[in-house]
Amino acid sequence: MSANNGEIKKMMIILSKGTLENVYAAFVLANGARMEGIDAEVFFTFFGLEAIHKKKLSHLHVATVGNPAMHIPTMLGGLPGMEALASNMMKKEMEKIDMPDVQEFLDILSASGVKMWACKLAMDMFHYKKEDLFEGVEEVITVGDFYKKSEGEGVHMLFI
Repeated sequence: MSANNGEIKKMMIILSKGTLENVYAAFVLANGARMEGIDAEVFFTFFGLEAIHKKKLSHLHVATVGNPAMHIPTMLGGLPGMEALASNMMKKEMEKIDMPDVQEFLDILSASGVKMWACKLAMDMFHYKKEDLFEGVEEVITVGDFYKKSEGEGVHMLFI
């Protein structure tokens, strides 16, 4: 065992998916880390960038196709309107437990000290600019930069 006795000092969360359930999973884990006094950083890549894109973050949906946890046949999940219905139902359930919406959650994460990074490769691929992103995003960085930020004892990396 290392000198820190396995203590988690920092969570490095990679968010690659822009579905409502994946975005909230990453945000809850980052927020939970901060509440426990653990540093947290989120690296948004590929479709995870939608969670921080100003024009897209309010329009995230639940994945209804290819999601076995939905407990609906794939054919039904692909019907027009099914994704919107499932997304609205999930949002209503989250409201009942006072879960903040994506914009408010980003504000909370930023205020609590969660560092947020956007992936340069994905930004270039989707032709996004830094100005398109939530203001709390520190900067656009490469994967190599992200790995450098992940150095040290007690750092855990999580891919969502």
